Amino acid sequence: MTIATRLAGIEERIEAACRRSGRDRSDVTLVAVTKTFPASVIAEGIEAGLRTLGENRVQEAAGKIAELDELCRSHGVHWHLIGHLQSNKVRRAVELFDVIHSIDSLRLAERVEAICAEKGRSMPILIEVNLGGEASKAGASPAEIVTLCGEVARLPHLELLGLMTVPPFLDDPEEVRPYFRQLRHLLTQVQERGEVGESCRHLSMGMSHDFETAIEEGATFVRIGTALFGTRDSSPNQEEQ
Repeated sequence: MTIATRLAGIEERIEAACRRSGRDRSDVTLVAVTKTFPASVIAEGIEAGLRTLGENRVQEAAGKIAELDELCRSHGVHWHLIGHLQSNKVRRAVELFDVIHSIDSLRLAERVEAICAEKGRSMPILIEVNLGGEASKAGASPAEIVTLCGEVARLPHLELLGLMTVPPFLDDPEEVRPYFRQLRHLLTQVQERGEVGESCRHLSMGMSHDFETAIEEGATFVRIGTALFGTRDSSPNQEEQ
């Protein structure tokens, strides 16, 4: 099955989930997770219509972004960092990516702010939340989020778009729904606090096996890799880890 065929099927499912939840298809951005896939496969995806690409690791992304630079420019492609960002990789991440989904502390946000100020650019970011309290995953605790978002929103070179999560991997999407709902409620709390701008309205949640449920619960970014490109030899959370 080609990427174009898979993409058409995913688009139908996104549109159906949007209809069920009374939302417009334009509310949801498909982030194609390209981790471990070579530039040739990614190029096929771009030609099929993918316009937002997500990578987990800065070093791996650098080579692909350079190799695909001309194609990406001609097709208006944006690159999102969806994996954990180490402080020593911030400078390179700011140079490479259009959006960072995985800010998980004020210290990291301030590091991104400093590099953006030095380079004279702004960076759209999301705050990652560890809803499951899993030691193996990054993210701020839910109890920190309202305060953290208020602090990050005051940094002039960062544009706070909203919240991101990687919930525990569960086979049944209905068992994941409470985590998606919790992230939506957290975003509402952040907005009601009144310390963030109007751009803070996004939820990055949902992967290949549960993105429809995520959309029903308010996702505006869904991160899909396996359903688009095929399986990897990795863990169940391969799209994020």
